[in-house]
Amino acid sequence: MEGFLQALKSYQTFNPSGWVGIYRLLPMWVGVVVALVGLVLLLAGGGKLFRVVAGPVGAVLGLVWTGAITQRLHLGDLDPRMPTLVAAALMALGFLFPPAVTFVGVGVPLGLLAGQIAGPSDFLLGFGPGFIVGGLVGAILHRQVSGIVASVVGAWLLVIGALAALHQFGGLVEAVASRPWGVIIAALLFALAGSVYQLAVRPTPEESDQQKAEKQRQKQRLAEQQALEKRWGVK
Repeated sequence: MEGFLQALKSYQTFNPSGWVGIYRLLPMWVGVVVALVGLVLLLAGGGKLFRVVAGPVGAVLGLVWTGAITQRLHLGDLDPRMPTLVAAALMALGFLFPPAVTFVGVGVPLGLLAGQIAGPSDFLLGFGPGFIVGGLVGAILHRQVSGIVASVVGAWLLVIGALAALHQFGGLVEAVASRPWGVIIAALLFALAGSVYQLAVRPTPEESDQQKAEKQRQKQRLAEQQALEKRWGVK
């Protein structure tokens, strides 16, 4: 477990080889499960299912971003358990209120980018407004953001899971993994296709509820008509 958490730290930096190489820590059966979960998220993760997704995504955000933020704020003397505590809090918050995860998931990267532009001495002045503005945009556009986030997460899980599941074909998998940008581009293409499907093709939760209600009304009207025909037929 410690090795896996250590591998997750590669996502705090620009390390494509480390991002892809995490598949080596997953057994084959775990890879199959991860790939299937990724496929479900890719196709349907942005709807009501996002409540289930938001918890683990929040935990990963806590593990990945806490260290990066504290490092840039020069808070390195904090309790080393802080990332785990933040991850647990974000996981619980994600299950209870998914828009909070979209707030953090969009706000933190934009805050870090704004802080980087502001420079080390004024990092907090850039990070704060960037985090708040980005988080508000993420919360307001929750449906769109959740669909894109679910597609990106699903695409990456699908690719990493597939690499882990096919690990027995060592030469082929290693050849693919040795070109991390090819893996990343493939995941981005999957994510793009999943985002388009979820946002443009798949019905929204409101539309799904309306369709179910309409089917129920049609079924009720049909039952009433059949009952009326049966009553008059008997007479």
